[in-house]
Amino acid sequence: MSFAAVSGGTGSSAGLSLAPPGKVGNIAFRLLTWLMAMMVLALLVLLGWTLQKGSALSLTRFGWDFFAQSDWNPVSGVFGAYTFIFGTFISSFVGLLIALPLSLGTAVYLTELAPGWVRQPAISMIEMLAAIPSVVFGLWGMRVLVPWLQNGPYPLLQKYLGFLPFFQGPIHGRCMLSAGIIIAIMILPIITSVSREILRSVPDLQREAAYALGATHWEVIRIAVLSYARRGLFGAAVLGLGRALGETMAVTMVIGNRPVISASLFAPGYTLASVIANEFTEATTDMYLNALFELGLVLLAVTILVNVVAQLMLRTLSHGASGKVN
Repeated sequence: MSFAAVSGGTGSSAGLSLAPPGKVGNIAFRLLTWLMAMMVLALLVLLGWTLQKGSALSLTRFGWDFFAQSDWNPVSGVFGAYTFIFGTFISSFVGLLIALPLSLGTAVYLTELAPGWVRQPAISMIEMLAAIPSVVFGLWGMRVLVPWLQNGPYPLLQKYLGFLPFFQGPIHGRCMLSAGIIIAIMILPIITSVSREILRSVPDLQREAAYALGATHWEVIRIAVLSYARRGLFGAAVLGLGRALGETMAVTMVIGNRPVISASLFAPGYTLASVIANEFTEATTDMYLNALFELGLVLLAVTILVNVVAQLMLRTLSHGASGKVN
């Protein structure tokens, strides 16, 4: 068969050119991808609608008092989320306070200081740590970490920092501080991985300019790298906080699950996720079940808000970095 026959008998290369895409194909492709993207939003809206519908009785009866009420008494039908909101934010803040410096230090070391033979194994171990199920952390914390903390570090903290209200009162192994430590271990690989990618995105021109001005290695990291990436690092911290707020099983096993508000971190506590996991199967009345659904609605709203803030901060970082490079 001749080339002219293959090309439609014209003998020119025009017959081998691809046909222009049709309008119908373009429209169908755009519509299909749009539907895929909208499915995520639809799932989120459906989840929120389901929680709102399931908590209708509680929303109608308690209103805004549900957030300010600290009593949680299923027998008398009195429900308030303040204790659980307090426990959620305190345990998450303690976990973030512990994990953030460790994560940033690890990310800086792996990005700026670590030799090649250390960097890759360390990165693999961090990724492996992120893949461990939370229930495994909870079992380890309940059987190993909590007894060790109760007999060792906690008495030392009370001995030397007992003048602070955070370390006063009787020492309970399963307490807010134990929950914060477990949360810190679980969010550490997330913050470390995101922070490492952000530090890697800092242009080498920043470092070279600092070295050219006579800066030391530490000054280059502090001024040229950390200062440039501070917004993105804040976003990484917020992403870790979002994970901490919704953590359930590991926290449930070590926090003590007692609906009390105390300034001491040695006291037991309760979180939004923990009370839902513990009491959902025990809800025997419609109002009890609706109150648990409303706790889920509150937790969903808080988690969405935290993640939206993180995404906005990361987007601001990328725009700022591209502007400086240009």
